[in-house]
Amino acid sequence: MKRDGVELDAPALRSLVGGEPLISEWLTVDQASVNGFAAATGDHQWIHVDPERARRESPFGGPIAHGFLTLSLIPALLGKTVALKQRMGVNYGLNRVRFTAPVPVDSQVRGRFAVASVDDVDDAGVQVVWNVTLERQGSERPVCVAEFITRHYF
Repeated sequence: MKRDGVELDAPALRSLVGGEPLISEWLTVDQASVNGFAAATGDHQWIHVDPERARRESPFGGPIAHGFLTLSLIPALLGKTVALKQRMGVNYGLNRVRFTAPVPVDSQVRGRFAVASVDDVDDAGVQVVWNVTLERQGSERPVCVAEFITRHYF
C-alpha cells in the first residue's frame, strides 16, 4: 500500500481478501477534465460541456462528469492507493457497473477498494477482483459501484 511505502506481491494481495477496503486520496473532477474526456470520446452532451446551459436546464444544477469518465478514474485511483511489486499489470475487465449518483463538476471523489478474490493465472500472475465504491465528498450515496478485475505478473 502506498501509504506505508510497501510494494505488495501476490501473497500480500491474497492476505487482503475479505479485509477492510483500501481508501484512496480525494481527486477533484474539474471542467477541464470533463472537456478533455468529451474531446477524447466525442461525447459532447451539453450536461457535461456547457456549464451555463447545465445550470439553467439540467436537473443537476450544473455540469456533471460523464459516467464513463467517473468509471475511468478507477485504475488511476487504485494506482495511487496500492503499490504492487510487479513486472506488469493489466486491466482485465469490469462486472456489475452502476452509476448510482451524478458527479457535479468540481466534486472530490475517492475510491474504496476491497479485494474480493485473488486467483492464479498463467505466467506467474494473479487475477484480482476488486469491489470498488467511488464516493463523492459530502454525499452519503456512492457515485459508482463496480467489480474491477486486474491481472498482475510478478
